Amino acid sequence: MYSFLKFILFKFKPEKAHHLTFFLLKIPGISIFASLLFQKKHTKLKRNVFGLEFKNPVGLAAGLDKDAIAFNQFGDLGFGFIEIGTVTPKAQPGNDQPRLFRLPENEALINRMGFNNKGVIAAANNLKKRKDKTLIIGGNIGKNKNTPIVDAVNDYIICFNELFDVVDYFVVNVSSPNTPNLRELQEKEPLKLLLNTLQILNNKKKKPKPILLKIAPDLTNSQLDDIIDIIKKTKLAGVVASNTTTTREGLTYSSKQIEDIGMGGLSGLPLKNKSTEVIKYLKQNSNNEFNIIGVGGIHSAADAIEKLNAGADLIQIYTGFIYHGPKLIKEINKELIKKN
Repeated sequence: MYSFLKFILFKFKPEKAHHLTFFLLKIPGISIFASLLFQKKHTKLKRNVFGLEFKNPVGLAAGLDKDAIAFNQFGDLGFGFIEIGTVTPKAQPGNDQPRLFRLPENEALINRMGFNNKGVIAAANNLKKRKDKTLIIGGNIGKNKNTPIVDAVNDYIICFNELFDVVDYFVVNVSSPNTPNLRELQEKEPLKLLLNTLQILNNKKKKPKPILLKIAPDLTNSQLDDIIDIIKKTKLAGVVASNTTTTREGLTYSSKQIEDIGMGGLSGLPLKNKSTEVIKYLKQNSNNEFNIIGVGGIHSAADAIEKLNAGADLIQIYTGFIYHGPKLIKEINKELIKKN
């Protein structure tokens, strides 16, 4: 069924297809039909990670439901958790279009969206309409494009405070390649300042929430060692590994075709091995002191198992969902039930 829908959707430009998908998900009755068709419920799928109970370990990565418009409907498709965002304090349009490109030969995407979103208050208001209280929601937070790096911490504080009552965990995004200078925040000292500030705020709350850090797959082992050290010192709940890559490894398109697309982060199958290696490194060198959400190149149940075997406690899909639809969630969960 999804093969036919994908055939139709891929006739449209990527962003147009994105908006059409959201329109279809909102049609009355679609959610009920989808839940009957795709949801896989089993006690063997439950996971308790950073103090939260997930009904299954397959989540929707940030970037698809930026403004928390269709998180209820995505939950009906079988996801165990949804990560909304990346949200910023103020609404912003993102980068100029076109900014999203399909590479179907490699089941990949290149995007330079630039944190386009309606602002954190709009997302927070939408999240108040959560129907399924067992569906875990994560809030992925970032900075506005025009906010200078020296003032970036304030943007994260605003997003943290606005979302605190409506999400179950936070992800600090300092690894998108599409916001100027953002990745500078991955350097040791700025990152320590940012995370310490958020943890101080968090620990003042009556019931603190897990905070995770989303990292790029392009970090060196030395930089990953710094990340491990910072996570331990700031007592973060874990890491999301990983964001998109700025490399173009694994693509079969001509250099001219790639150059014509231009800048942006690459996701999908070509990212699979790179993100898995990051997960392995973090797991092997952290003494298992924090949790890992594995994301990048999961396009089959086997890919999901590979991420979990590498050390991920939970997984997320995005590009794989676009290419394979909700049946991918069901196939992963079916395989996990068999293995447990």
